[in-house]
Amino acid sequence: MSALSVPVLDEERARLPELHPLSFALPRELEAPAPPENRGMTRDAVRMLVASKSDGSLVHSHFSELPRFLDEGDLVVINTSGTLAAEIDGTAPDGAAVQVHLSTRLPAGLWTVEIRRDGRAHLAASPGDVVQLPAGGHVALLTPYSPGPGGTGVRLWVSRVETPERLYSYLARYGRPIRYGYVRGSYPLSAYQNVYVTEPGSAEMPSAGRPFTPEILTRLAARGVGVVPLVLHTGVASLDASEPPYPEHYRVSPATAHRITV
Repeated sequence: MSALSVPVLDEERARLPELHPLSFALPRELEAPAPPENRGMTRDAVRMLVASKSDGSLVHSHFSELPRFLDEGDLVVINTSGTLAAEIDGTAPDGAAVQVHLSTRLPAGLWTVEIRRDGRAHLAASPGDVVQLPAGGHVALLTPYSPGPGGTGVRLWVSRVETPERLYSYLARYGRPIRYGYVRGSYPLSAYQNVYVTEPGSAEMPSAGRPFTPEILTRLAARGVGVVPLVLHTGVASLDASEPPYPEHYRVSPATAHRITV
């Protein structure tokens, strides 16, 4: 059974160390505008930076070399949540074209959703608005879930999503993967799936695992490295500076918990 992570209480947050935003300018020529497979590479050919806890050293390598950096008895934990085609075209009450981003499933069949217009969060929506979707589906905005930048407007809404067929089947038929602005072109949902997914549920790809290939997993097993699964259904990742992390569904089996803690 899935559970919701526990949000940090205000008094607990006050005891946390102050975090400062990382200042880093990524040159445009180093952005990844397309999946590596569409650039003549394999999934595991992407770059990897290895940090050593023992001496603080840094090694520049490639993900295909991951097994070389792990020892027999080490443990790799993978997230087997699959990516949803969580972006759907819709029509706002005023007739404008919008995009609906499903984010996180809530109890009672509700969802948090983001309404976007012209590529940006649509912060002028109101409770009670109904966004029409293809084939008679619709999204009813019920109450704000998180504020927009600087506390102006609402970015995420607690919503009721109604579709003429099972939601995940509907998304597969009418939706598409949420993609970042630097990605050029459209790619199928398979480009946003990790090779070991077992169930759908993530609004955006749990992309840390994308470089894994069946060959990498085989080489890890041959080296005596353990691989155990958990499930974390990720929501939309484009949090603004004013937004704290929000709960996401996760599930850790007793077997995985045991392997991690022993």
